[in-house]
Amino acid sequence: MEFTFKELKEKQRTIRSGFTPTLGLRVHRCLSWFDRAEQAKGDEDATFVFLWVSFNAAYAEEIIDSTPYGERSAFDGYFQKLITLDNNSRIYDAIWEKFPQTIRVFLNNKYIFQPFWKYHNQIEGYEDWQDRFDASKRRFNSALANKDTQAVLTMLFDSLYVLRNQLVHGGATWNSSVNREQVKDGANILSFLVPIFVDLMMDNPQTDWGAPYYPVVDN
Repeated sequence: MEFTFKELKEKQRTIRSGFTPTLGLRVHRCLSWFDRAEQAKGDEDATFVFLWVSFNAAYAEEIIDSTPYGERSAFDGYFQKLITLDNNSRIYDAIWEKFPQTIRVFLNNKYIFQPFWKYHNQIEGYEDWQDRFDASKRRFNSALANKDTQAVLTMLFDSLYVLRNQLVHGGATWNSSVNREQVKDGANILSFLVPIFVDLMMDNPQTDWGAPYYPVVDN
């Protein structure tokens, strides 16, 4: 099922009295940015950035090491919770039925593979980036064959994180034709997965989703 902001907001208003304050704040912030992403339809760069902020609002508990490894640790814990609670296999269906080819093409793109950029930035130890890339593709294909949803999500969001860095840190030109396909695919993937993530969170208010690092402070 593909969710719209309106549908998720109506659900939130109906059941939010059962949320903990921290979950309520997470969902409210996540949906506010998802709403903004929908309004940016037609601008794929903006859509991607707003969706990433929405995702961040859903999962982030603290300021973590600003590397893919720090992000991976945070992603893994969050994804493990979601997959455990996903009794109706909504994440599984999104990966295996709606987006398998899109995700495969996305993860076969060297321009969102961090070692490729480390090599081109002349950082020592990454001369073998192509071998690493080939090994990464083999791991991904193995995860697909084994239907390992968590492994695919982790690899997928590692690559989405590289794309996020390119956009947020000024490493790409707005509306550039050079990186158009990965931005388009990334926005499409996030626009389907993020609403599923927040819907699962709302369905499981008893789960400890952690406190947002930036709570609302009155004074």
